[in-house]
Amino acid sequence: MTASALNPVGFARSKFRAWWQARLPLSDTTTLTQRNVYILPTRPGFMLVATLLVLLIGSINYQLNLGYLLTFLLAGSAAVGMHVCHGTLRGLTMNLAQPEAQFAGAAAMLTVVLTNTRRSTRHGIGLAVLDESREDRWAWSDVPAQGTCTVHVAFRPDRRGLHRVPPLTAETRFPLGTFRVWTVWRPAAQVMVYPAPEAFPPPLPPGEPRAGGAAATRPQTSGEFEGVRAYRRGDPLKLVVWKKAAKTGELVSRDTMQAQRYELWLDYAQAGPPEKEHRLSRLAAWVLQADKLGTDYGLRLPGQDIAPASGEAHKRRCLEALALC
Repeated sequence: MTASALNPVGFARSKFRAWWQARLPLSDTTTLTQRNVYILPTRPGFMLVATLLVLLIGSINYQLNLGYLLTFLLAGSAAVGMHVCHGTLRGLTMNLAQPEAQFAGAAAMLTVVLTNTRRSTRHGIGLAVLDESREDRWAWSDVPAQGTCTVHVAFRPDRRGLHRVPPLTAETRFPLGTFRVWTVWRPAAQVMVYPAPEAFPPPLPPGEPRAGGAAATRPQTSGEFEGVRAYRRGDPLKLVVWKKAAKTGELVSRDTMQAQRYELWLDYAQAGPPEKEHRLSRLAAWVLQADKLGTDYGLRLPGQDIAPASGEAHKRRCLEALALC
């Protein structure tokens, strides 16, 4: 049996929620107004209403003037609390910073800046990813008067690729907890998710002779193309690979002669495992290895070649190509 047949109410609710969320505009900045802020009583709020009804009926039945006073005093406090609760969220501006790229399996952190133009502090504002059932998903904060605060929430993408940031929700129950005021926000930002690097990848592949260069025998090494050699007295400091020295404790220098004859290519066809995701995971690990060594490296993917280079921009370009492969 299908899920809709087993639970028609839940299926209809999910369909309605998807339809309603699709109607919300996509924007990385939103200001909360009466049009996009909603309010309903909480469970304590419904209990308060029931208590007020009992007090009112008892006061009418027994003609208790103090009962009337207590009933209308509590009702007035609840009405003021409803107004304050709605005003705590109304008028708030939320801005999402561009999220940084993450590796698959890691939580992507979202940074939201809350701006308060009012002359009073807004208390007890929570922010979370919509449709998550975790109890600790909420990030709570107070927004100072005529100031800003930064709130961080996280979500975990289930696969590599380019993902749209999921809908976010903000809510408050300040001051009495008898009303829940909330909003739903659909950011337009997207987050890039790289393949998860292989935990224990094999050494980097050997270098390939440069095109147009003289034919030469591949270097006989342990299978890892590093383009480095042991430090020799008098080597210029600019040739010392400081990252590798910090990692291994040994001084090594770049082998300029080998770098002129060979170049490192990370090839999808030679990445080993037959499974596509496993190959991409190994290539991601190799990209990180080559970047730590500071050597030039290229990337070959089906239908795309990225020329050898180095640096942070080249690393991001290679990882993005792996994410979108």
